Amino acid sequence: MKSHRLLFLLGFLILCKGQEESGDSELCDDFTDLNLSHCFMGTLLYVRLLLYTRSNAHCGRELLHHGPWHQPLFDPARPTAFVVHGYRPTGAPPIWIDRLVQQLLARDDVNVIVVDWNKGAANLNYFTAVTYTREAAQNLTQFILNMQEEGTSLDNIHLIGVSLGAHLAGFVGAQLKGKIGRITGLDPAGPMFTSASPDERLDPSDAQFVDVLHTDMDSFGLRGAHGHIDFYANGGADQPGCPKTIFAGKSYFVCDHQRAMFLYLCALNQTCSITAFPCSSYSDFLQANCLHCEAFRPAPCPKLVYDLSPWRDALLRMGQTKVFFSTSSTLPYRKLSYRVDLVTWNQYLRWGVVYIRLHSGRSVTEARVDHKLLRFEQFTSTRLLAQFDDDISTVQKISMRINTGNVIGPRYKIRLVRVRFTPLDQPERPVMCRFDIFMEENMEVSFRPLPCNTN
Repeated sequence: MKSHRLLFLLGFLILCKGQEESGDSELCDDFTDLNLSHCFMGTLLYVRLLLYTRSNAHCGRELLHHGPWHQPLFDPARPTAFVVHGYRPTGAPPIWIDRLVQQLLARDDVNVIVVDWNKGAANLNYFTAVTYTREAAQNLTQFILNMQEEGTSLDNIHLIGVSLGAHLAGFVGAQLKGKIGRITGLDPAGPMFTSASPDERLDPSDAQFVDVLHTDMDSFGLRGAHGHIDFYANGGADQPGCPKTIFAGKSYFVCDHQRAMFLYLCALNQTCSITAFPCSSYSDFLQANCLHCEAFRPAPCPKLVYDLSPWRDALLRMGQTKVFFSTSSTLPYRKLSYRVDLVTWNQYLRWGVVYIRLHSGRSVTEARVDHKLLRFEQFTSTRLLAQFDDDISTVQKISMRINTGNVIGPRYKIRLVRVRFTPLDQPERPVMCRFDIFMEENMEVSFRPLPCNTN
């Protein structure tokens, strides 16, 4: 019996000795994980700063608030990205934290600092979390000032704020007199901020450059424009693929709001690269009234990407700019978009919606232009925005149908004197044309497109 105890003790000492020799290299600081009991009782604010670099990409190291220079992994000469989460009603860590950290590090050699204020954000009382944003912002501001004293340039600081965290980032920027390089707001929180003045929420003066992505303006997100450039996905409200009824449970409440982060992650790893168009409203965008970007030349239309430097100077010159785009319901979210110009020569005035199919072998994708009834009359030019969920790089055949809703009368002829398809997302692809197409209302007609310069 004693021998067993001696063996156990010896093994224990060997284990401890091994841990001593390994040092702290395997000890990681993780994001605060709370549960519903903490939320019911309420949490007092406590801010933790977790550093990730390419040397410790999967192992966070908590920084002391009086200075990151005590952490050898922190390099003040590198750019620094702060990730600021929002309200946490369940206390659980955000599901996107690790993915965002990894993609930021994969893209650039930066210091990524996760601002963990879960103790404070985890309260069933949302208003309590809102009040804590000011105190957390003061904490983070002082930390950045300490960084600056150690050689970090404010130009190289990027705050990425999610929901309530977007306003927290704005408060930090305001306290630093708008001198930090950039703030990105991902669907800034709406409740308690709808009627707020610019100094009470995120606004363009909070940083040298502010970009904002909206996905849930009719619920948890904030309406309006709050950056130098505001991206509105599908108009900034309801997102495709998200539940439409409360029977879907939690997803019904959070899906639209969370889509901002998933779109940003997609843009960050460059699998989306979605083109957006400056416009006054989503309705005008869908009506093909805004499919031009002359103000940004020689740069192309803005894209939902991480690096917005090609458009930055123009945006700062133009002031606040709204840009709109549509997405599909799943990764990689981008749609294939064409500007379609029709010239009709039908004898009778017709109203209807247009269906367009693109074919390549067995692959088919369809666009339905039905946001409003379109007017077709004699020798009239009509411009449409056709958006397809699937990308077909080589179009072999096009099918079109104009649905007028006429089911009892004779089918009237519709003559397309010219139809022209201009790719909007891939300008290197050919513009496709066809002339003198005869069709009946509600009947599909197919044709092989030709390069426009050969007609």
